[in-house]
Amino acid sequence: MDDNPVILFDGICNLCNNAVQFVIKHDKKKIYRFASLQSESGKSLLRKYGLPIDDPASFVLIQNDKAYTESTAALLVAQNLSGAVKMLYGFIIVPPLIRNGIYRIIAANRYKWFGKKDSCMVPSTDLSARFLK
Repeated sequence: MDDNPVILFDGICNLCNNAVQFVIKHDKKKIYRFASLQSESGKSLLRKYGLPIDDPASFVLIQNDKAYTESTAALLVAQNLSGAVKMLYGFIIVPPLIRNGIYRIIAANRYKWFGKKDSCMVPSTDLSARFLK
């Protein structure tokens, strides 16, 4: 794996897949790589950073050899995207207890509110180099 930050996401979650598509669209420098939490690469990274592999309820950012989870991961990603979305990083000043509480409510209801797929998304040929297997 190269030194690019890696985003781990729930590969069967519609909300998560849409978030990945959003990141791809706004990651003009193409710095992010991706892996579903259900993939072998995703599980391997979860184990490496001491995170549970049987609870795909989190969005994880692996950056500078550190794992960030929940709202902190999402805000750090937003900080590096193009457009107005980078202003969301300003919410980093909100205490994690509050930010992660909101995050957990959304994560707990994401399948009910946004649906889920039967299998993980398969990236298009032009995007496959950005996805870990």
